[in-house]
Amino acid sequence: MRLFIAIQLSEEMRASLTGTVQRLKKAGVRGRYAAAQNLHLTLAFLGETAAGEGLASVEQALREAAFPAFPLELSGLGNFGDLPWAGLKDSPGLEAAVREVRGALDRAGIRYDRKKFVPHITLLRNMNGNGDWKSVQPPRGQMTVRRISLMNSELRDGRRVYTELMSVKAHDRADKCESTEGRPMGMSVREPKGE
Repeated sequence: MRLFIAIQLSEEMRASLTGTVQRLKKAGVRGRYAAAQNLHLTLAFLGETAAGEGLASVEQALREAAFPAFPLELSGLGNFGDLPWAGLKDSPGLEAAVREVRGALDRAGIRYDRKKFVPHITLLRNMNGNGDWKSVQPPRGQMTVRRISLMNSELRDGRRVYTELMSVKAHDRADKCESTEGRPMGMSVREPKGE
């Protein structure tokens, strides 16, 4: 399993980002664009993790992460080389949630990519073409983060599919954790795990 911990975006925020993607395409920017349903904010990338005990350890660590709900607001465009992204305004709540999630992983001895956290939402990979991405109007939007999700990334028919495995609500602990039973990213959760 290829795991990461992320914030799933509201429909309104996804719509704004999708509008920016359309503007990038019209501006002649080429590359592998992220599918609208795959747009997310990664808090920690774990990579390949064994199912069974490995997955259970990650789930338990995430259950230990406690965070209050916090605002998230889009802010500008940027890039890491050939990877353009939408940025986010500084958010003490987001920084605290990242520290909490990564701290829980550290305490559980779970390995993850320890690069400095730079809040961004990847719009496309392998950018090429003659288009000027810097001239494109950046997305606007905001939302309140009320849960953090454990996600699995897999390749199906040549496309990346992200599936939410479980989520933790703001201020929740182990008894409030939700399982989405492998539903595709963006689908709502109805029943808490174990009930």
